[in-house]
Amino acid sequence: MSVVKKTLAKKNLKLMYFLALVLAISTALPIYIQSNFLESLFGVSSVGLFFVVANIITFFCILIFPNYIRKVSNIRLAMTVGFISLISLLGLSISNNVYLILIFFTSVTVASSLIWINMDLFVESFSNNEETGKIRTLFFTFMNAGWIIAPVLAGYLSQDGSYSKVYLVAALAVLPFLALLFGNRKKLKIKAVYDRVNLVKAFSFLRHNFNLRGIFVIALLLQIFYSAAVVFVPLYLHQYLGFGWDSLGLMFSVMLIPFVLLEVPAGILADKYWGEKEILSFGLFILILSLALFYITSSTSIFIWTGLLFLSRVGAALVESMRESYFFKIVDIENLQIINLFRTTRPLGYLIGSAIGAIITWFLPLKFVFIFVAVIMLIGFYYIYSIKDTR
Repeated sequence: MSVVKKTLAKKNLKLMYFLALVLAISTALPIYIQSNFLESLFGVSSVGLFFVVANIITFFCILIFPNYIRKVSNIRLAMTVGFISLISLLGLSISNNVYLILIFFTSVTVASSLIWINMDLFVESFSNNEETGKIRTLFFTFMNAGWIIAPVLAGYLSQDGSYSKVYLVAALAVLPFLALLFGNRKKLKIKAVYDRVNLVKAFSFLRHNFNLRGIFVIALLLQIFYSAAVVFVPLYLHQYLGFGWDSLGLMFSVMLIPFVLLEVPAGILADKYWGEKEILSFGLFILILSLALFYITSSTSIFIWTGLLFLSRVGAALVESMRESYFFKIVDIENLQIINLFRTTRPLGYLIGSAIGAIITWFLPLKFVFIFVAVIMLIGFYYIYSIKDTR
């Protein structure tokens, strides 16, 4: 890459980092209140079912999304998806109709997955393999900074028990994201020639490439953890242990600090010294331990639960950073079908986690979700030790 191209790439990456921050604030604002929002309308046993339906639709939308990226362009689709997110969030903030709420909720779920695929392609187009770990983890650090800001704001906005203001502010946060995309639309036109998307070929390639299959399973397990953490932990802490939103907002912000502190150092260590496997193993162990502690702990101490939540995100930050680093070292931007298939792990993980939660909450107390997910996560060790390290 020439000096001029490197300079332009760095400028574009700085734009991507800021866009990730703004977009993450919009995405994260409603994420921890939505299960309680749905529970207030439909009851706890139905919450998991709504997430299942939304993520089934999201999964199929992700599968067909690359065809539109090839035909329309990444920048145009990013602006379109962003606009859909804006309208859906506004709809959730003002609608009282149950059916419209479910439509808007599903639209937001779909849009929040698709827009990050657009962002993946932007970032990958300005990256080089030698610095993939650093670039990807820096991108995630800015994104996670937005996630840290959002819970405190969401907790403040929902203190009165109303969630409409959370969705309204989330909608307003989409506006600068759309404005920046539109203002920089010319420089964000990606010239890459994408592979023609063939799902049969993509699944076959994944099945025969053990490294890709391994990191796919690890990514899926991380999303199953996120489904338990995002859907059922806030519900458990608020409805069963009695934490108010003023406390929960602060707790959730503190728990997300490891994403900002750990991902860049982990990416640099993976690039220069260790590779990804050792860090993945340590992160997965912490995730499983924290889920077991969620199940065991009956304390209502804000300090104990903040510590447990923080510990869980130490593990998640390490796994997430190594997932990104490893995957984008073995896949290039032109492999759109593989990148797209990889991003189906989010709705698949939420689908599996929500289905587990929906079944368990019909028969057992909610906290049993955590121990079931912990047992499932043990599968990850087999795949971590089976993939080939990048160093």
